Amino acid sequence: MNEMNGKGSKPLVYLRALEMEDLEFLYEVENDRSLWGVGCTNVPYSRQMLIDYIASASADIYVDNQVRLIVENEQNEQVGILDLTDFDPRHHRAELGIVIKKEFQGQGYAKASVSRLLQYARNILHLQQIYAIVGIRNQKAAKMLQSVGFEGNNILKQWLCSPVGYEDAMFFQYFL
Repeated sequence: MNEMNGKGSKPLVYLRALEMEDLEFLYEVENDRSLWGVGCTNVPYSRQMLIDYIASASADIYVDNQVRLIVENEQNEQVGILDLTDFDPRHHRAELGIVIKKEFQGQGYAKASVSRLLQYARNILHLQQIYAIVGIRNQKAAKMLQSVGFEGNNILKQWLCSPVGYEDAMFFQYFL
């Protein structure tokens, strides 16, 4: 990956399917209440539920209507998770979700991961577009998406429910 972060280094990332060894990382992410506001879940997941999910996931977007990939760096450390969800096989589009571990944030891993995912979506999955919905206050995510070519200035009014009420969200699209 030739993506440069602000410090001049080039984070190289690899995307891979979920493995049982990812259970604790997945458990942390799925049960991090600070992330619930940007996703569609509002209940904790048990380890057994996640074991069942990992065991049953085919890693085939056409079977599961989603694909979840682990992001690893050159040292084989788990850096984050990428999701393509709400896959629409008729219209060849899916929604992007991304979580980067706190200790890896701000180092270019999100940009490198999404860039790698776009290649995968174009060349392997043959998608026509990927879209992302970002809370209006999440300017870091908005800037990162724009830096890899996502477009959009559409505002979804009162789209996300937060502890302080409803907030607007931005709708981004990337055409492959």
